[in-house]
Amino acid sequence: MNIAIYGAQGYALGAYEAVKTLYPKKVISCFMVSTMGNNAPVLGDVSVREITDVSAEMSKEEKDNLEVIIATPENVQPDIEETLENYGFRHYSRLDSERWSELMKMFHIKLDRFLPLSAMPVGYNNPFIRIYMAKSDKDRPLKNPPSLPDYVYPLQVGVERSTLRIADLGDNKGDNISNKNGNYSELSGLYWIWKNKLCSSGIPEGDERQYFGLAQYRRMLVFSEDDLLRLPDNEVDVVLPYPMPYEPSIHAHHERYLAEVDWTALLTALKELQPEYAEYFPEVLEQQYLYNYNVILAKKQVLKEYCEWLFPILERTEELSVPKGKDREDRYIGYMGETLETLYFIKNRERFNVVHTECKLFV
Repeated sequence: MNIAIYGAQGYALGAYEAVKTLYPKKVISCFMVSTMGNNAPVLGDVSVREITDVSAEMSKEEKDNLEVIIATPENVQPDIEETLENYGFRHYSRLDSERWSELMKMFHIKLDRFLPLSAMPVGYNNPFIRIYMAKSDKDRPLKNPPSLPDYVYPLQVGVERSTLRIADLGDNKGDNISNKNGNYSELSGLYWIWKNKLCSSGIPEGDERQYFGLAQYRRMLVFSEDDLLRLPDNEVDVVLPYPMPYEPSIHAHHERYLAEVDWTALLTALKELQPEYAEYFPEVLEQQYLYNYNVILAKKQVLKEYCEWLFPILERTEELSVPKGKDREDRYIGYMGETLETLYFIKNRERFNVVHTECKLFV
């Protein structure tokens, strides 16, 4: 039975690369999309085609012998199932975030890269963990709100710009950039964590077993009880989501969201403040893999060092931007944060023990 992959973005490309590597006898005939829009005509070496065209060329027997993998964000998968049914495709399956992450885990194990946390031996020591889940009063309500582990604390971001309180913790207390949330998005929450928790003395002793992190209300790193025990005894420094592949590069992907003038401002800021990283930056932009969403869990000192590196660069970028950051609020700094996170931890992959796990999408 041949395979078609529904979707043409990072989820779909990741599924394609993994299936091709793990199941080389499988034939992937095409990527299917509802409309071409801005999608590339080819991903990998397979064409991207509108479902109307694919359907028109196939007989009922051919449709019955086609397996469709729905590799899109989970919130649109029910609608895609209905579309497939309407066009006579009966054999399909959803690649939700859990299944996608399992596929990525086996794919990266096969290629010996982006090490999965769950591939490590289970330890014996419980770490101290605090993950702050950024949420805003402007968030769309979730159909199925998750039950949060006791180490996850909701943190309202952009409180300074809101009259509605939706969490006990807010990013407007202490040293903060809550009023910049329109540009920084969830990163105003990371700034609050840095200044008010990582620099705080009111945390239990033992830095090597203290882990702090950031999640979003819709996206969160997932850990089993065994995963938590793997952290300190394997000397894990950083846990990140499996990176998302983009073709031909993450620079091309971000061109959808950011103007070239903003990238110029970012590169100028890097050259001024971190010239060593500026030299490496073009190489990272031209690679395929991006750490999305600004979600992270790291040792206290590691996360502190990252924030000390990150936020001066973003602040300088705001000053150099056209228009300047104070004159806009289009989340562009949040998008830049994803690329800077990728830059920082790829460049420091020999210095830090970086592992990966599922990033669950809640709908």
